[in-house]
Amino acid sequence: MSTSSSLWNRFQQYFVRYPKLGFSIDISRMAFEDGFIDSMAPSIEKAFAAMKELEAGAIANPDEGRMVGHYWLRDSSLAPTELRAEIDGTLDSTLKFAEDVHSGAIKAPNGQKFTRVLVVGIGGSALGPQLVAQAITPANPPLAIDFFDNTDPDGMDRIVEQIGAELATTVTLVISKSGGTKETRNGMLEAAAAYKAQGLDFAKHAVAVTGVGSELDKYAIAQGWMTRFPMWDWVGGRTSVMSAVGTIAAALQGVDVRRFLAGAAAMDAETRTRPAKENAAMLLALMWYSAGKGKGLKDMVVLPYKDRLVLFSKYLQQLVMESLGKEHDLDGKIVNQGIAVYGNKGSTDQHAYVQQLRDGVNNFFVTFIEVAKARDTAGFEVEPGFTSGDYLQGFLRGTRKALAGSGRESVTLTIPEVSAFTLGLLIGLFERTVSFYATLVNVNAYHQPGVEAGKKAATDFLKQMASVIGALPAGGATAEALAAQVGIDAEDAWQMLSHLAANGRAKVTLGATPAADSFAKV
Repeated sequence: MSTSSSLWNRFQQYFVRYPKLGFSIDISRMAFEDGFIDSMAPSIEKAFAAMKELEAGAIANPDEGRMVGHYWLRDSSLAPTELRAEIDGTLDSTLKFAEDVHSGAIKAPNGQKFTRVLVVGIGGSALGPQLVAQAITPANPPLAIDFFDNTDPDGMDRIVEQIGAELATTVTLVISKSGGTKETRNGMLEAAAAYKAQGLDFAKHAVAVTGVGSELDKYAIAQGWMTRFPMWDWVGGRTSVMSAVGTIAAALQGVDVRRFLAGAAAMDAETRTRPAKENAAMLLALMWYSAGKGKGLKDMVVLPYKDRLVLFSKYLQQLVMESLGKEHDLDGKIVNQGIAVYGNKGSTDQHAYVQQLRDGVNNFFVTFIEVAKARDTAGFEVEPGFTSGDYLQGFLRGTRKALAGSGRESVTLTIPEVSAFTLGLLIGLFERTVSFYATLVNVNAYHQPGVEAGKKAATDFLKQMASVIGALPAGGATAEALAAQVGIDAEDAWQMLSHLAANGRAKVTLGATPAADSFAKV
């Protein structure tokens, strides 16, 4: 068992801080051997070289033949010359739009100032803006925010009900790169119907964030929407929060967007030049590799000790799992790579799944996120000599110690406070870590063939359901009979018919088994 003095020595050896940023990373409670980093030197150099080429505009997504440029969003001087003006111009125009909304230069059609923003998007088009809204918007933002981030009609109905008559002063951002994402299209149509139901012209409230020339872009032009902002094919959805996808919603809510971008740029700069043993992003990638043996054998549990970062684990789920969860490597070999990510917040989790982390299956490592500053307001003692913030710090350190004592690995990241700058810093850190780790395990971090496969399967399902609806008889038929008639799987037919019946679009007479159920036209 490690002694207190040996842990102290290991901490000093593997604790790295960036004083100018108020940031530090402690990897001392990870179970790698002292020679591990040196042994990874060839792979580390390859990852550094790949990142340099990526930032210089090389094709980093070979499957789609695309550059990968989310790093340029916070430092356009890195971008190819022909893109710099467009990057800067788009940022300026998004911030000017928000400024004009705040000042009343741009008003709602009823002549009043806009008071709310509704974001219609899915995946990175919603997760990034949601994280920003939760973490760094003012407590009383100039515009409140809501999201249609799923094609769940009940969920959208509830949001419309909550907005109520204030829909008349709500600006809606519809975010879709291709303009063909079905969930976002459905959300747009649901939003338009809600405006129409209140006698409002949706187009006078709508803003598109989409690819130039996309279906959505053409639709917005034809319908006379308020304005449009571009998305680029060299920015993936999961890394788009610093593009117009995230900057418009953030600026409308009063976030200092330039400070947000500056935080990411500052982390980029630190991790672009430092050697591996001082490079926070490379160290984090190496810890992922060490913990999972380069095969993702351990999950990553994200534990931020700050309520405002509760969505960070959800954000990282997409960033990490969509980027690294790949069946094939870059050589075409089947590798089934990935790192599962989950988490909530401390100290809440100490009353939930930390019990298993401490005493159950050891199939994870923890990423603690510590925020040094406890609160912005003056504190008080909840017990003599102790504040609520002292307790939060005690729970973090106590949990870390208890896990280490049980042989459970953890990394601790520390930031001085939660602000636009430090959230940008954290996002920049993990984006860079994902890029480095992808090279270490030889996968393409910038495509998502599994997502595309799911979209295709959903489209096929809906086409088949249309055939089933067309074949429904007035007198009733079993799923097997209808499936045989239209040439699809019997279970798929039964699921479709059950869905239709549950929503009043078919009649069902239940039998003793699903095979005996009879379905008919309404």
